[in-house]
Amino acid sequence: MKRLAPIVHLTPLLTSHTTDNLVGKNVYCKMENQQKTGAFKFRGASFKLMQLSREQLAKGVITASAGNHAQGVANAAAKLGAKATIYMAEGTPLAKVNATRNYGAEVVLTGESFQEAYRASIEQQLVSGAIYIHPFDDYDVMAGQGTIAMEMLRQEDRIDTILVPIGGGGLISGIAVAAKQVNKNIKIIGVQSEGASAIHESYHSNMVKNLPKVSTIAEGIAVKEPGKLTFPIIQEYVDDIVTVKDEEIASAIIYMLERNKTLMEGAGAAALAALFAHNDKIKSRHCGVIVSGGNLDIRMMSEIQILAEQLHPVIEKSYMAL
Repeated sequence: MKRLAPIVHLTPLLTSHTTDNLVGKNVYCKMENQQKTGAFKFRGASFKLMQLSREQLAKGVITASAGNHAQGVANAAAKLGAKATIYMAEGTPLAKVNATRNYGAEVVLTGESFQEAYRASIEQQLVSGAIYIHPFDDYDVMAGQGTIAMEMLRQEDRIDTILVPIGGGGLISGIAVAAKQVNKNIKIIGVQSEGASAIHESYHSNMVKNLPKVSTIAEGIAVKEPGKLTFPIIQEYVDDIVTVKDEEIASAIIYMLERNKTLMEGAGAAALAALFAHNDKIKSRHCGVIVSGGNLDIRMMSEIQILAEQLHPVIEKSYMAL
């Protein structure tokens, strides 16, 4: 954590009386949407690159990403003078693609999902000899993400539960291990989209399950299969995993925008959506929520509004509570 402290933002822990009253809990949102590059991924990417030698950095780095890891790697590589090549799915929001290029990385768009982009990046790595920076299945990357939990618990030591979005599992693995080193009684609850629930299904069946396809507005957590390194950690340290509908994610995005003037992307809204959707089952007095990122393609706002209106709106409840 000390090595990362000079280069990452100490992101705020947002509280809201309206939210507390809605769910009957004290809620603390860890605003990683205000992190450098707009998402938590800068932590893991930076920590990983800091472990590389000068000789390794000279070879360049390569990865695949749904968007936020791309920006984290690109920014970290630029600071260390390394060339970065990033493979991303063709449907990646343009804002994430452009931001990655603006940090100086070469971007290759290929495939319909993260898995296709990942396979293409692995093939290119074998040719180029660049150092591979996996977006989640890497212990150094997980350790970097775990600094979020350390910060949260210094900012508010009464937190007894943390809700964490899950794509490939790097974020929740790092947070779960770090949090339980501080307090073994903290409950860690993972959140996946119903349309991309590979780890949810694997966790509850105790058997690794891969999905043939994924479909969700939360493209940052649209991963078809659990990580080989992350899944055993999740099995050991995570207390439960739940899913949320796209309508619930959309509603949470609108809620945060309306009530707290803060923009979350789909993946970043998943944990808050779970708090609203599964509140009765979450036994907590002081509940932490990881807002993992805010890099939303603004062109999606009309779709998000339509989805949110299909749900009995959380937004409406908030005004009734005032």
